[in-house]
Amino acid sequence: MTTTYTWDVFCTLDGFGSYSADGDWGGYWGRQGPEFLDRRVTQYGLRQRLVLGANTFRMFQRFLGDLTRESEADDPVNTRMKHLPTTVVSSTLTDPLDWPDVDLVRGDAGDIVSGLKADSDIPLRSHGSPSLNRSLMAAGLVDRIQVTIFPVISGRTGDVPIFADADDFDLELLDHHTLDGNIQELTYRPTLHG
Repeated sequence: MTTTYTWDVFCTLDGFGSYSADGDWGGYWGRQGPEFLDRRVTQYGLRQRLVLGANTFRMFQRFLGDLTRESEADDPVNTRMKHLPTTVVSSTLTDPLDWPDVDLVRGDAGDIVSGLKADSDIPLRSHGSPSLNRSLMAAGLVDRIQVTIFPVISGRTGDVPIFADADDFDLELLDHHTLDGNIQELTYRPTLHG
């Protein structure tokens, strides 16, 4: 049995996954609303395994490190994300990792994710981790890309262009939602072009 691997991406309309130090946007570019937050709570309340690269995991440790189970009342999205079973693919991090339910795995990311897809009885989801997921897309291991587009353009302060250096892909739209009247969540099946 092969489980589904979803790459979960946040970006601006112009394709940036974050903003540089001189940006003043704040989390979710300051555009989150109740529909978006409710949807994220639901998505991260499902049984699934999170797969992260080292850089995104370090960022999670920095921003989510203080969250406990009791934090769910104030920050349900990030608390649920932190407490999912997590696999971190890294050649630079060392055990033990300060995280609730984490496996640190070394080796070829494609081999690791291929093994997880074959052996897991729950879906796999990766949030962020652009370089990891671009390589997994090239290897044909990403089944779905869930792109949440926030209604901003960050041409001056944009940092980390999500799909920079990715191969060319054709996308089949599987699902779409408009949240809070202006946030677009689009789910695609990627197929290597050509």
